[in-house]
Amino acid sequence: MSNAYDRLKDRLRAAPRRWLVTGVAGFIGSALLERLLELGQHVVGLDNFATGRRENLFDVRRAAGPAWDRFELREGDLTEPGACARAVRGAELVLHQAALGSVPRSFENPLATHRANVAGSLALFDAARRAGVARLVYASSSSVYGDDPAQPRLESRLGAPLSPYAASKQAAEVFAASFARAFGFAPVGLRYFNVFGPRQNPDGPYAAVIPRWIGRLLRGRPCAIHGDGSASRDFCYVENAVQANLLAACAENPAVPGEVFNVACGAECSLNDLYAQLRELLARGRPALRGLEPLREPPRQGDVARSVADISKAKNLLGYEPAYDLKQGLAETVAWFERQAGV
Repeated sequence: MSNAYDRLKDRLRAAPRRWLVTGVAGFIGSALLERLLELGQHVVGLDNFATGRRENLFDVRRAAGPAWDRFELREGDLTEPGACARAVRGAELVLHQAALGSVPRSFENPLATHRANVAGSLALFDAARRAGVARLVYASSSSVYGDDPAQPRLESRLGAPLSPYAASKQAAEVFAASFARAFGFAPVGLRYFNVFGPRQNPDGPYAAVIPRWIGRLLRGRPCAIHGDGSASRDFCYVENAVQANLLAACAENPAVPGEVFNVACGAECSLNDLYAQLRELLARGRPALRGLEPLREPPRQGDVARSVADISKAKNLLGYEPAYDLKQGLAETVAWFERQAGV
């Protein structure tokens, strides 16, 4: 565990603050909510439930117990007139997770992706700076690295975006940088690398690979690998993303405002290896899964062949230290999905 993170948690318990979490019913947003309530914080959550799920909030409520009384849910869309101004009122710190994710979805509906990820972020940035919010941390994405071939990914080097989703995340970063220059209000960006964990939706055409594969394997159904399976990703357990958000929100280092940081583990895993690890974890109680081979499908448009992060900037400026590697994160995630399935 990060020593900086441990110290921060002690500070927050001693002096609670008021937070706004957008996209609070999403799986990252709900993980942030759970941790903040555990730390004695006061939280307002905003969600339009386009992709967030009420079940996630019910799950947090069960875990939080009496601490749930320190949470207020506001339903609304960031692009609705007045929604942002109402949401940020009284907030000291903002964690902006609301977005319309998925590269394939962005090809099907680029306008909706732009509205949620660019117009929504811009509206929140403006409302937060007008309200005097102390710090805003927003979720960006490793997709902004686009066609840049360099590995590992460095924050200072971007490529051309390969999808409307990637373009929307780059645009939000550009607007954040412009607010720092124009207004002195400097949001902090976190470039997530394939975050996974409990409460992530396993269903639907835009489900991320880990929950989708866990869901299929729990039902004894084959999983599809796009391409030959050699494509690799830097998979990051959600608790690491929670740590990065809180550190970025509360960092006292004057070099932090306006910066962007990779949030990952700094290690890559191929899709073939990921499938093998998940299958083995689930086969402990279902031996028949050991013979279940994946289906092979064509590569998807907009996917990159390899992606691994350099996390030295986050370590040096934020004190970020991933508390969970891929093996530990997969074990926690599989156990959660098994409990949900009643097995």
